Amino acid sequence: MITKEQVNEAFRKVTLEENYNFLEEDLVKLAHAFIDAAKPSIVAVERQECVKVVRSMNSFVAEKLQQIRRNA
Repeated sequence: MITKEQVNEAFRKVTLEENYNFLEEDLVKLAHAFIDAAKPSIVAVERQECVKVVRSMNSFVAEKLQQIRRNA
């Protein structure tokens, strides 16, 4: 989940038109900024779920997967 602080930071980093009329181009820029802000937590949750699924099938493979991802 993206926090209020991450939203504010993403908004401040994006270069928008001066009058902030939120044209399509501005909305696309904001969407990309929000995606970039949320991506690390999305990736972390996806990795946890992946390991959980693999662990339910084979704990040895799950441990190896965690090792590989820690070193990546």
